[in-house]
Amino acid sequence: MTRLRITSCGHVFTAETHPDAPQTVAAFLKLLPYRQKLIHVRWSGEGCWVPLGDFKLENDGAAVGFENHTSHPSVGDILFYPGGYSETEIILAYGSCCFASKMGQLAGNHFLTIVEGKEKLRELGTKVLWEGAQDVLFEKV
Repeated sequence: MTRLRITSCGHVFTAETHPDAPQTVAAFLKLLPYRQKLIHVRWSGEGCWVPLGDFKLENDGAAVGFENHTSHPSVGDILFYPGGYSETEIILAYGSCCFASKMGQLAGNHFLTIVEGKEKLRELGTKVLWEGAQDVLFEKV
């Protein structure tokens, strides 16, 4: 497993790649360092997301599809939704979360798990909720 550093809202988290999402992991690692904005979810509960519109995550020229997908991420799980019923996105659960959109329940590829700094996730989520979009940086450790 590869370790990544995730920095946002003055907090640093360490995440590990998930072995059951090899296509998603391989494609995402090629994007590093990856900078985006985190915003609070609208329908999924206690989570933050990175809206990616029509972006297609590709590995060796092929779009990444579903693998190791779930609708119920645990605290610290990070999912990649390849698009379809809703726009492409990354979602990070900081509390109780059921991944959904205005179209209904969705499932995303569980490709990263935060293994260090989980105790600060609620602070991150609360800041994003009350203060709006925040910078986030994903990079290899």
